[in-house]
Amino acid sequence: MHRKLGLNIDHIATIRQARRTKYPDPVAAAAIAEAAGADQITVHLREDRRHIQERDVRILRETVQTTLNLEMGATQEMLKIALDVKPDIVTLVPERREELTTEGGLDVNHHRDHLKKYVQSLRDADLKVSLFIDPDLDMLRAAHRLDAPSVELHTGKYADARDEISRRNELRRIADAARAAAKLGMRVAAGHGLHYTNVQELVLVEEIEEFNIGHAIVARAMLVGMDRAVRDMVDALRAPAK
Repeated sequence: MHRKLGLNIDHIATIRQARRTKYPDPVAAAAIAEAAGADQITVHLREDRRHIQERDVRILRETVQTTLNLEMGATQEMLKIALDVKPDIVTLVPERREELTTEGGLDVNHHRDHLKKYVQSLRDADLKVSLFIDPDLDMLRAAHRLDAPSVELHTGKYADARDEISRRNELRRIADAARAAAKLGMRVAAGHGLHYTNVQELVLVEEIEEFNIGHAIVARAMLVGMDRAVRDMVDALRAPAK
């Protein structure tokens, strides 16, 4: 089974924003990545605009040839942008201004009423919706009750595990959540903290159709170029023959 690669290009913009220049250009990076085999371009438009800017999203909507995945917080400002830009898919994520990177999945139960209306507004506009959640069966069921057709499982605890037992436990949680989601008819993606080595065990989880990976690929691209970095990850996502 072909596992799709969603390349998160946020950190191309991070380098650009460090000097407030026009380069490196996330749009150019996206084009190279698609030519190298990326199946999706993912960007997170944050409230504080620390990396990706609204202009980037609008240009990418016009240039991306595969799939444009817009990650965003469930705010009214972002809803307006999504309804205007119309990305191929919207992934709703939690967001705190002071966090270095996304720290966990959405608390779907706590924000149930707000998220239900929000998801419905996006679906009424014929936008595909995914919820970024922890690999937790209760959160998964809550996402399903919101009529979210897709989930992206947060793999941060797996990626950050400091010992073999913890890593195995997190891997099991991800696999169980992926299988449960598939049984509910939901499409399953995974991402956060994944790199060329630790993703290989997750590729064995057949229910995970897509991996969204950013930092590891951008970091490698600084040394070997974006084309090679993407091609190497595409190779890493190939499930071993049975």
